[in-house]
This record gives sequence, structure tokens and C-alpha cells, in this order.
Amino acid sequence: MQTLVDVKEVYSTEGLSLWYDKKQALKDVNVSIFEKQVTAIIGPSGCGKSTFLKTLNRMVELEPKITIKGRISYRGNNLYDKHYPVEQLRHRVGMVFQKANPFPKSIYNNIAFGPRLRGIKNKQLLNEIVERSLKQAALWDEVRDKLNQDANRLSGGQQQRLCLARCLAVDPDVILMDEPTSALDPIATAKVEELVHQLKQQYSIIIVTHNMEQAKRVSDQTAFFLNGELIEQRKTSELFAKPFHKETADYISGRFG
Repeated sequence: MQTLVDVKEVYSTEGLSLWYDKKQALKDVNVSIFEKQVTAIIGPSGCGKSTFLKTLNRMVELEPKITIKGRISYRGNNLYDKHYPVEQLRHRVGMVFQKANPFPKSIYNNIAFGPRLRGIKNKQLLNEIVERSLKQAALWDEVRDKLNQDANRLSGGQQQRLCLARCLAVDPDVILMDEPTSALDPIATAKVEELVHQLKQQYSIIIVTHNMEQAKRVSDQTAFFLNGELIEQRKTSELFAKPFHKETADYISGRFG
């Protein structure tokens, strides 16, 4: 078990504010994300959860008319410094989306895509990466004999684990997960949650979820957002047992959201 002395900060934000054109989506957010922990981001729809997540790999910049103020540090470096290499960041920070999005390629080529982009051409090494990544995503035994099959023929739960394996294939430091089980049945959801528990031994994971029980099951830290503001961030067990703020208590008890 990690002690406070052992825990390292992977991300920190200071006064992070963001606007889509004139609409403010994040308001003066100060948050810390710790190494090899699962941090859950909770809050009602439209509160800024997914926007915050997308600031961490700068995907939010793909949206039109974005204004960002404040600072986001990743491993001590200012992410929004104009000299920060965005491509390098996206190799280090992988993302799994709400809806599984396999490439229209074979299972093998979905996993090998990222390593090939990074210049890996050796067939044996690619084979090893594909097998390792699929094993990490608990999918290898289900697909080992059909690696040349179109990835879109997999079930929804398998597709989501494939997307996770694709993320793992480039050896990320951080994994961002945006409602990764919202479209899955309970059995597939349980498999993904079990993977999250296993993967945090190697990776720092940030998961946006609307499911309070899921946040309690999988996360070490929980951050509650409301109307673009961070209301509180604490150890998950403490936040759910004795929240500091009335808004948090009302949300986790189901009074709104």
C-alpha cells in the first residue's frame, strides 16, 4: 500500500479555466492526480467532467473557439507551454472513449497501429506487443485464433477491451477513460472494472463516470465537479462516507443529477 510519502503527483492544475467561445465550461479548477492510483471524476451531465479529461491530453484543443487560462502540469512540465510536444504527450497519455471505436482493420492491425506509427517494423516485436497488450486487456484468450478478423465483428465489451489494448500497446504513463462502461452490460462492465484494478499497478488512471457505485468500487481518489467547478477532491472512501460540502452530499445521495 502506498503511503503519503510514496505518492507522486502526475498531474496538477492551478486556476484552470476554459471557455467554448463565450460559454465557460471550467472555472478555476485546482486538482491533483496521483501516480498509480485511480481517480474518479464524478458529477451531473454538463458539469465539465469530459472537458476536464480532454484538457489532460490537449484533445480539447481540437474543439473550435477554445480559450484556456491557468496551468496544467504533467510530470512537472507545463502542458500548455507552446514548446511542449503534443505528439509525445499523446503517446504518454492514452484514452479510452465512451463508445468503443475500433479502427476498420483487423484485430492485429488495431493493436499494431500505434507501435508502427512510432517506427516499430520488426514483425516479431510487433507480435510480442500485440500479444502482451491483448493479455493485459484480458482479451487474448478470446481472440488469439482470429487476429486477422475485422475488429468490428467483436462484441461491444470485447471492442472496448480492444480499444484499451490499443492504448496499452504504446506503453502509456496515464490512461484516461471517459464513461468506458456506460454502453456495456453488467458482465462486460465487471470485466473492465477488474482490468482497472489490475492496471493501476502499472499506470495512473483517470475515469469519468456517472455511476456512483462504480466510482466507489474502482477509485482511490474522487473529484466531484458541479457547474464547471471542482467542489471537492478526497480519498474515495472519505468523500462518500463524509463529504465536506452539501452539494456533494446531495449528489451522491441521489437528490439531483
